[in-house]
Amino acid sequence: MPENSTEVTAAGIARLAGVGRAAVSNWRRRHADFPKPVGGTETSPSFALSEVEQWLRDQGKLAEVPLRERVWQQLAGHPAGAVPALVHTGCTLLLVRDRPAAWREITAVSDARMAKALHLALNSLLTARFGPATGGAEGSGGGGAGYERAVHTPTADELLPSVPLLRAAAELAAGAGARQAFEFLLGRQLAANPRQFTLTPPGLAELMAALVRTGDRPVRTVLDPATGTGALLCAVSGPAALYAQDADPDLAALSSLRLALHSDIDGRNPTALAVRAGDTLRTDAFPQLTVDAVLCHPPFNERNWGHDELAYDPRWEYGLPARTESELAWVQHALAHLREGGTAVLLMPPAAASRRSGRRIRSDLLRRGALRAVVALPAGAAPPYGIPLHLWVLRKPGAGVRPSPELLLVDTSEPAEPTTAPVSAPASGGRDRLDWQAVRSAVLDAWEPFEGRTRSEPDVPAEAAGQNRPGVSRAVPVIELLDDDVDLAPARHLPSPAAGGGPGELTRVRDRLTETLRLTETLTPPPADVSGPAHWPLTTVGELARAGALHLRTGGSGTGTGAAPVPVLTEHDVLGSTAPSGTLPTAPAVPEGPPEEPVLVEPGDVVVPVLGGGSVARVIDEATAGAALGRNLQLLRPDPAALDPWFLAGFLRGTANNRQASSFASTATRLDARRLQLPRLPLAEQQRYGERFRALAAFEDALRLTGRLGGQLVQGMYDGLTDGTVTPE
Repeated sequence: MPENSTEVTAAGIARLAGVGRAAVSNWRRRHADFPKPVGGTETSPSFALSEVEQWLRDQGKLAEVPLRERVWQQLAGHPAGAVPALVHTGCTLLLVRDRPAAWREITAVSDARMAKALHLALNSLLTARFGPATGGAEGSGGGGAGYERAVHTPTADELLPSVPLLRAAAELAAGAGARQAFEFLLGRQLAANPRQFTLTPPGLAELMAALVRTGDRPVRTVLDPATGTGALLCAVSGPAALYAQDADPDLAALSSLRLALHSDIDGRNPTALAVRAGDTLRTDAFPQLTVDAVLCHPPFNERNWGHDELAYDPRWEYGLPARTESELAWVQHALAHLREGGTAVLLMPPAAASRRSGRRIRSDLLRRGALRAVVALPAGAAPPYGIPLHLWVLRKPGAGVRPSPELLLVDTSEPAEPTTAPVSAPASGGRDRLDWQAVRSAVLDAWEPFEGRTRSEPDVPAEAAGQNRPGVSRAVPVIELLDDDVDLAPARHLPSPAAGGGPGELTRVRDRLTETLRLTETLTPPPADVSGPAHWPLTTVGELARAGALHLRTGGSGTGTGAAPVPVLTEHDVLGSTAPSGTLPTAPAVPEGPPEEPVLVEPGDVVVPVLGGGSVARVIDEATAGAALGRNLQLLRPDPAALDPWFLAGFLRGTANNRQASSFASTATRLDARRLQLPRLPLAEQQRYGERFRALAAFEDALRLTGRLGGQLVQGMYDGLTDGTVTPE
């Protein structure tokens, strides 16, 4: 194999050929001429990409590798590692976009000469973009230590192994743009290494950026002291000077390149861009800098943040944070960099609002008017996804400005469901189900009036202004919060209203429950006839599929195309018999080839979950038709001339049928739909069984709705009786 050849794993081969990992394992066992491993380990070998491509073509399993897949495999298998390769690619894409003539001239020579010429061209470009490799102090006023820019110019020797990758990346950018090509590759790298990076989802980044834009004061300078991959600053719109720092040099370099590639589009043309690597709390790269806004997703629960060596740091204006309160150190760092009246928004763990070790600092933040709002987000908003995180909105107090007497608390952690619509199963809280538009509206609808009122009429209480929403938002007098705990968790101060609307709504829920109980009674199945077990001739779903009586499709693939949003029928929806609640993932930034088409369900389709071992099957009706099939679901589309869908769904739900078709080898039971059995019966007889199965499904839905309404009524009565909105009579 040639030195520095790109390597690819079995997972990469499967992606290239559009098959599963098991197929690649079978090829290795069955074909003596399959390429031999050239690296990796015994359990996870790697192969030469060029040899794999040639073998796939010889076998007729690959017509041509899509360009974006080839570029990704070259990057992932780079001999220096994926992150250095991604930095080289980002630098080159910036050159391709900003100096296309220079790039064309550089590529007209051999690889060795190209590496030398590219080094010189990149050094000139990066110096013009990001300043000299080393420099003096940052920020207004001078002082402080010198700095090194985040993106170092790669040497010719470092660039030489990357030349094939860089040529391919430039070709990719020619079709979709340099920024889109970099976003695609960065996204693939982050997705391939989820445990190495703490991400800020785009919806959350846009919400945080929107919170600092409220009011009539322009935001001209923004700082992110824990930039990560640069998602927060990418969400800042309009011309602004952007400053960032991160302790990880690789992330600082990627963030710098990402922000540079985001410039000059959609009005996002930073008047300055400075990204530095280094420990922000210990070695601030911008010691004299003051900005209009700070956006920050700091690391959580750090013990080694510098408590001992920073004990007398002037940033601790509100008190020295405890060793266990690193988040409050980041809060005060953000305030120290704000101009008077500037706004900071930080993502915080919920414990920071209530831990006793931080109550003195929280108390001083409230007394001086620095903390303006605490927002509880739904679980799934950002890692760790199982915890409902908080947003803290802060403002730098100004000299001679009286502190606001109120703190805004907003709770979006459990969005209220409209009781006039069908009651759905409890939300799972997963990030796939998060409705960012609803969260954004709830937060901004509370923050913008509160912000406007406190700026123009600070003495008008929120109750008088009509800005409090029971269970969602409330402007709480600071004096109420200054107790022994100084607990700022919104849930503690925003009790949910009884049954979502008081006695009137309780009456409507009760009437609906009564109506559903009557329906349940009419749908109760008649007494069962006792007979011996039937001895039908049986067939399997796999046999029916081979005969063309039905088609099998698997969910989970497909992307949004940017047109009208397509709802997704999720596993949760099938189990709970609810409306489609998911959304398609965003289409790849680089539209290389035709977009992946999702599997859309049609009336009469039968959908079964493949995980969990439960006997569940759902027949698609007109209301659900058109939704995309979600992950961990399998679709059976029967030929109506051969199979009745309700007959099919009913027999698929048999307990014994599910047990014999399931695999119990792993921790999660997995259903093999092809092994499910059903009897060979004439269509008329199928329809007779199908009508009975349809009636049972309606009865089951009525029982499910009865349970939900009953639980809602009971809890509403408890709430009403305990808060005084309902009397015992």
